[in-house]
Amino acid sequence: MKRLNQLKKLAVTTSLGTALTLATLGSSQAFAQDPIRVGVLHSLSGTMAISETVLKDTIEMLVEQQNAQGGLLGRELEAVVVDPASNWPLFAERARELLDQHEVDVVFGNWTSVSRKAVLPVFEELNGLLFYPVQYEGEESSKNVFYTGAAPNQQAIPAVNYLHEQVGIERWVLAGTDYVYPRTTNRILASYLQEEFGVAEDDIMINYTPFGHSDWQNIVAEIRRFGSQGKKTAVVSTINGDANVPFYRELGNQGIDAADIPVVAFSVGEQELSGIDTGPLVGHLAAWNYFMSVDTDANYDFIDAWIDYTGDEEAVTNDPMEAHYIGFNMWKEAVRKAGTTDVDEVRDAIYGVTVPNLTGGYAVMMPNHHITKPVLIGEIQNNGQFDVVWETPGTVAGDAWSDFLPGSRDLVSDWRAPMSCGNYNVKTGRCGGSRAAEEAAEALGE
Repeated sequence: MKRLNQLKKLAVTTSLGTALTLATLGSSQAFAQDPIRVGVLHSLSGTMAISETVLKDTIEMLVEQQNAQGGLLGRELEAVVVDPASNWPLFAERARELLDQHEVDVVFGNWTSVSRKAVLPVFEELNGLLFYPVQYEGEESSKNVFYTGAAPNQQAIPAVNYLHEQVGIERWVLAGTDYVYPRTTNRILASYLQEEFGVAEDDIMINYTPFGHSDWQNIVAEIRRFGSQGKKTAVVSTINGDANVPFYRELGNQGIDAADIPVVAFSVGEQELSGIDTGPLVGHLAAWNYFMSVDTDANYDFIDAWIDYTGDEEAVTNDPMEAHYIGFNMWKEAVRKAGTTDVDEVRDAIYGVTVPNLTGGYAVMMPNHHITKPVLIGEIQNNGQFDVVWETPGTVAGDAWSDFLPGSRDLVSDWRAPMSCGNYNVKTGRCGGSRAAEEAAEALGE
């Protein structure tokens, strides 16, 4: 991290912030129409607050910045925040509240897949737009959801490729929180490892724990035993939320370091590491599409803006924050292109919209409601940051349906007319309907 560069730029940013504040005060007098309401659906309490609170703050910052630039379509933006409190059924209630009562024009929110699946029927019923910023298991495509986080082919698959090809891993621990994202991702990975690398079933250990799990002593001891059979072993972690803190602490307690059994995490970023001693974790890995340590001017500008907004010089950024940054800018450009916030017109306008990412490239919204993203592997450092040790040479287009699950490999998603289908079967020539997630779950025996 170029903290010195940040501090130099912070003085400039602070001055700009003062000017923007004055501009906002002036421009607010000119906003004559009703505001464009931006819904924010993130847990501010409960087990997922450790990850989601900063995402709420990110959207509020982006809304504030846009208003300082004169709003959108000559209208002020207003962030409408609700707290679903890490309670999955409550997510659906809060989503309905945003769409029905507050009449928001768009929603940015959710982290876990179970919360996303809880709100999906609400967004489809009320024809709302949800921008979902977190890596997920795929196996879903809705006309009302834009997936700006990573699909499995943009995170999980490249991560195990790296471990197999660069680190020489032969035995695999697939450890996750007990809900749909880890279970589906691990089913994809187990199939991929066996089909592509010929990994024996006995060389794959799968373990699930509940949200908020805190007693890791026996599980970590079991991982240690599994990795002591003479084959190089790694942990692929889909553990979510605050359970990561005691998990990593127990790894340190039992003396498991990256040289023995490396861990590559899909849900641990800078925000989660900021709450623990990272000394014993140096060398463990994470797979994301963005790291705070990325050396680009766009990233430094974003970091400086975030530090200025929070007033905390130690504030960190992370991958889902970048996904919200990309998603917000894509929605904004689509609204401008359509000349309206009407959901159907914005949806038609967003396909092909291209905006800068923070890693030095561009993100494109594809017809399957996924975006193009680079894939990065980062190594944990003493300061809680990641040193990028590997990355794809270019961006990867997200795939809604996995090639490694029998119920999905023949499905494609394209929401443009005339297809307008999220799960078109190329063999049967039939569309399964808009509720692709539920139908795929039934086909896969969920």
